[in-house]
Amino acid sequence: MTKLASYHVPGLYVEDHSIDVPLDWRGLEPALLAMGLTMRAGAFPDPIAGAPESIKLFYRVVCAPEHADDDLPLLVYYQGGPGGACPRPLSPTSDGWIAEAVKHYRVILPDQRGVGRSSRVSGRTISELGVRAQAAGADPVRAQADFLKRLLAPSIVRDFEYLRLTQFEGKPWTTLGQSYGGFITLAYLSLFPEAISTSFTCGGIPHVPASASEVYAHTFPRMERKTRQFYERYPGDVERVAAIADLADAGGIVLPDGSPLTVERLQLLGSDFGMKPSFERMHWLLDTAFEDGNGALAGDEPILSDAFLMGVLERTTTRANPLYWTLQEFIYADGHCTPIGWAAANEKAHRPEFDSLARPLMLTGEACFPWMFEQMPELVPFADAVSLLMEDTDFDRVYDPVRLAANEVPLYAAVYFDDMYVDSGLQLDTLSHVGNAHPWITNEFEHDGVHGGTVFRHLFEEARSLGNA
Repeated sequence: MTKLASYHVPGLYVEDHSIDVPLDWRGLEPALLAMGLTMRAGAFPDPIAGAPESIKLFYRVVCAPEHADDDLPLLVYYQGGPGGACPRPLSPTSDGWIAEAVKHYRVILPDQRGVGRSSRVSGRTISELGVRAQAAGADPVRAQADFLKRLLAPSIVRDFEYLRLTQFEGKPWTTLGQSYGGFITLAYLSLFPEAISTSFTCGGIPHVPASASEVYAHTFPRMERKTRQFYERYPGDVERVAAIADLADAGGIVLPDGSPLTVERLQLLGSDFGMKPSFERMHWLLDTAFEDGNGALAGDEPILSDAFLMGVLERTTTRANPLYWTLQEFIYADGHCTPIGWAAANEKAHRPEFDSLARPLMLTGEACFPWMFEQMPELVPFADAVSLLMEDTDFDRVYDPVRLAANEVPLYAAVYFDDMYVDSGLQLDTLSHVGNAHPWITNEFEHDGVHGGTVFRHLFEEARSLGNA
């Protein structure tokens, strides 16, 4: 292994590693590359102008200190996202599932390509790629768009399979996928089911066949219900949100990074409503929204406090993970498909209750919009490439319905009945067409349930009771 460092955090032994993987897996197979065969099969894809041939894949291995030298089975964690880095544990209990997992496994925490300590993609790197492509005589926007396509699930899965073959002796491993990690799980089961002994997913079973428009047709009604539930719990906040929206609509208010506070940016605060205790986080943010009146709404022309503006920025910026909004709708692109075409924006446009002038103001969930790539500084460098991708019709294949139907790998899936982000009905429809799937339907948890100590333990115990863990 290419070990970079080893050390302890409280309650855990940790190793940091990094390997090189191809940027473009088209025509390559992890098993053949692991044996040193670098010839591409089929039509050789055009190189992406300005892009490197290989990138770094960073991964961290953690275990209980007393098991540091033991030959434990492997569990690999697929982080949510897109664009999310793996957990940086403060202790076994800081991300609740880890405390249970290290009792039984050596845990592998890879940063998916483009994020964390893997070769990182930011506004700076995407701009520099465009400059290099233009210097090479290529269309810089097309190069940027083709580069972004290489950051999706089909490439992520091949990275992980190559990692398993080259760094873990090809041993089958158990997988745990949270949110988008469930999408990666089904992609992995479509491509390399022999690599997996058991799979666990939490709030992350995509609908197959994939459709961004279908997803948002289900998402916006749930978002309206969540917003109304918030207002019912904290009725005083109806007036506060309306007053803030009126101030934002009048213009001239900027957040600490210089971006404007628009009504649409304010509506993004609803993105948190699928996590507990999001209603309380929102209420306490609004509690100090106004400079005067000891935090209460007072006066004809209230002034927004600096604390509130910083809070809005912290809750809505993706400077730490710009791929989250950049790739948000493209995780639903599967092979040859109709253009994504800003699916969330189209759905919102047909729902007058989400209009910026409507009161009470409805908040939006996990949905990206064109204005983000104009107003949010961290996303502006991606704007042209994202617009081009929205009209593309050819992406890598993600899921194989035939192979999933014949799946023999035990798949234990936590389906959160009230999940705001991933519709439970669509999840169950997919699972009904996946072989050896074992859904656990619960309304006890929101989308982030895995981060407590119960969800993974429940799935693991169910698998163990059936001899699959």
